[in-house]
Amino acid sequence: PTMAHSKALLVLENFIGGKFVPCSSYIDSYNPSTGDVYCRVPDSGKEQVEDAVKAAKDAFPIWSSKSPLERSQILNKLADLIEQDLEAFAQAESKDQGKTITFARTVDIPRAVHNFRFFASSILHHVTECTEMPTMGCVHYTSRAPVGVAGLISPWNLPLYLLTWKIAPAIACGNTVVAKPSEMTSVTAWMMCKLLDKAGVPPGVVNVVFGTGAKAGEALVCHPDVPLISFTGSTLTAQRITEKSAPHCKRLSLELGGKNPAIIFDDADLSQCIPTTVRSSFANQGEICLCTSRIFVQRGIYSEFLQKFVAEAKKWKTGNPSDPTIDVGALISKEHLEKVRNYVKKAQAEGARVLCGEGVDRLALPPGNQKGYFMLPTVIAEVKDESCCMQEEIFGPVTCVVAFDTEEEVIKRANGVKYGLAATVWSRDVGRVHRVAHRLQSGLVWTNCWLVRDLNLPFGGMKASGIGREGARDSYEFFTEVKTITIKH
Repeated sequence: PTMAHSKALLVLENFIGGKFVPCSSYIDSYNPSTGDVYCRVPDSGKEQVEDAVKAAKDAFPIWSSKSPLERSQILNKLADLIEQDLEAFAQAESKDQGKTITFARTVDIPRAVHNFRFFASSILHHVTECTEMPTMGCVHYTSRAPVGVAGLISPWNLPLYLLTWKIAPAIACGNTVVAKPSEMTSVTAWMMCKLLDKAGVPPGVVNVVFGTGAKAGEALVCHPDVPLISFTGSTLTAQRITEKSAPHCKRLSLELGGKNPAIIFDDADLSQCIPTTVRSSFANQGEICLCTSRIFVQRGIYSEFLQKFVAEAKKWKTGNPSDPTIDVGALISKEHLEKVRNYVKKAQAEGARVLCGEGVDRLALPPGNQKGYFMLPTVIAEVKDESCCMQEEIFGPVTCVVAFDTEEEVIKRANGVKYGLAATVWSRDVGRVHRVAHRLQSGLVWTNCWLVRDLNLPFGGMKASGIGREGARDSYEFFTEVKTITIKH
């Protein structure tokens, strides 16, 4: 690019020890809705991670010795500062990730604010245990202490939302952190760094190193002075993290993919079920680990459901994410769009029917978005259970609808994938709802709703969907080390 062109690009810098530090090499980051490079992200490696870990280690003694109340006040101040800048953060998230401005304004940034407020509050309410052994003249109690430097690796689908879901509990518990956001969506993390000092976060408590998983992520995972790693992303990357961290016996929290079923019984309230299931399939372009991608519909209502579902999906508008009337923005990258399209092609090759969306309906885009990575909400029917479209995480605006007959059969089919993150069940029969919920291999089960979250409760999956849980108590336990103390009196 010419000098004039490169001047217009946003250039990010690492945030280490309370200062922005330039990097010797950079990666191009694209605006998914136009296909143009709009930002340069540091291509950090061992050296930058080394500096960040050192800064975090140096900051640990002071930060960990602050009272929970002091840390709580700082987290609340940071939440206020992000909230005051909500519109700027939402615009940046939408431009960087491709999500609609509406979703960024109503979901991503408010949730990032809430993450800090939630842990600022919950850190004040944990109690430790105590037991007595009168016959031995002993009393036992437990104490919890922060672990040290936490390595946090977050994905590109909900950039600030998922980064703060890790940073907030880590620092609330008294740890210091080195965070690595996705190289594809680093802007809002960089913007947050600008607010840390004003919020009263001491230098070195939060360090952000930008770059790829292969370089920066690996250096962080392999660092001997980073005892815990919290990662959200793909199952494949998690396997690599597990292997690399094994020699150091690190503590891992891994929140991975999903292939989430929706089970719709013939007594479901379709007036609620259809709009919610369209949302659970296509929200954020289907780029949420909790999205529904396998819809099992009881045979009695199958054709009615399909007709109404497709009609509703066709109403969703795809286009320029900054237009507030748009429902579906751009997918994250050219490569990802290609991957998602290939799944639709494979389904067609196997004889499935594509009822709307990709390859069936025409995608009309505004002039400025012709080169963007867009795709229409796509509904596929008559897919076999063993098809890759029913087994693998597609992570795009694609969902498969199939019929089932009995409760017994659908539980078996819903459980017949390697993942177990979330499931939704639609029925008015309360006994059935409980029976099915108990038997689904899934960390989360929503009934007659989707994505209603209480942050107090455990979040996470079974099987290939991850290890560990996140939530008020679970995050506290992960980010602290427990000690049992026995006193004879």
